Amino acid sequence: MIKVIIADDHKLVREAWNLLLSRDKRLSIIAICENGRQVIEACKTLSPDVVLMDINMDPVSGIEATKAIRGFTHDIRIIGISVHTDLPYVNALMHAGANGYVTKNSSGEEMIRAIMLVMEGKRYFCKEIADIIG
Repeated sequence: MIKVIIADDHKLVREAWNLLLSRDKRLSIIAICENGRQVIEACKTLSPDVVLMDINMDPVSGIEATKAIRGFTHDIRIIGISVHTDLPYVNALMHAGANGYVTKNSSGEEMIRAIMLVMEGKRYFCKEIADIIG
């Protein structure tokens, strides 16, 4: 069972990802966080396999939270989630230590594919981003 934490500052987005991902028997949603500070603490105490990390959160952004998590472990896979398709956002998150990037236009099926691939040690970019970066 893959232990997943969802981190997003929008309640509807958190609920939607939880609903979609909970249908897959390989996944267990172990925490749902509404900001970067919460997700850092949850990672310290719960040791998830994967974090789905929104980039734009206050008071601690997903980029800052990713850097903080990388400060104490490289075992947790982090997949950035954002509405942004601009390369500076993608690059900032990847340089912070993320393992993948999926836009909020992506399907639940694509998110599950991303989780499975980063669990195999691969990097993942959704089709929308892969088309931009070539």
